[in-house]
Amino acid sequence: MLSFQEQLPIVLNSLNTGFLKTLYLFLVTLAGAIPLGLIISFGSMSRFKPLAVLTRTVVWIVRGTPLMIQLLIVFYFPGLVLHNPIWGGDESGRFLAAAVAFIINYACYFSEIFRGGIQGVPYGQQEAGQVLGLSKRQIFFKITLLQMIKRIVPPMSNEIITLVKDTSLARIIALQEIIWAGQSFMKGSHGISGQIWPLFFTGIYYLVFSGILTVLFGKLEKKLDYFKT
Repeated sequence: MLSFQEQLPIVLNSLNTGFLKTLYLFLVTLAGAIPLGLIISFGSMSRFKPLAVLTRTVVWIVRGTPLMIQLLIVFYFPGLVLHNPIWGGDESGRFLAAAVAFIINYACYFSEIFRGGIQGVPYGQQEAGQVLGLSKRQIFFKITLLQMIKRIVPPMSNEIITLVKDTSLARIIALQEIIWAGQSFMKGSHGISGQIWPLFFTGIYYLVFSGILTVLFGKLEKKLDYFKT
């Protein structure tokens, strides 16, 4: 049996590989969910009632069901029900399925934050922009959007930090992220088995990652203090 000193570099190398997959999933989710969430928020605020009702219904369903179930449906539904396994069975296919599920889920959460931020800007300021001769696009980008950002940073930071931890759910479809890597040493991996201590190391990765994000969001909030009224 390998000693702890011999096990440590093997475990850290595996955890680093898993963490990179976790980080990649995190970044891809943000890149897709933020713009999609903004689009969904516009749909939920649309004056065209059928679009608003449809959008809000989809958001309600996604927010009201567990992300784990959504992952399973996105990954298995095409193959088991439609008989068209679009994701394939390799690691890249599993990652793509996980990314799609995460983007849809978090876009719906972000859309509600965006909607609250936009509707929280006093309508009088939009009227003032119209008096100044600004177009609707100019009013949104120069008046509404800037104030919305200040309002949404705290709830967005909470959701983004939650996303860090939620990435661990991807292992339900056998995506080899950091928790998968840590758990594998309990079952047997790289000549190591029956070891639980690698799981505690995964917790350190999450703590450090979340801590860095907390500090960054704290600095961002301070920089946006000039929007205080």
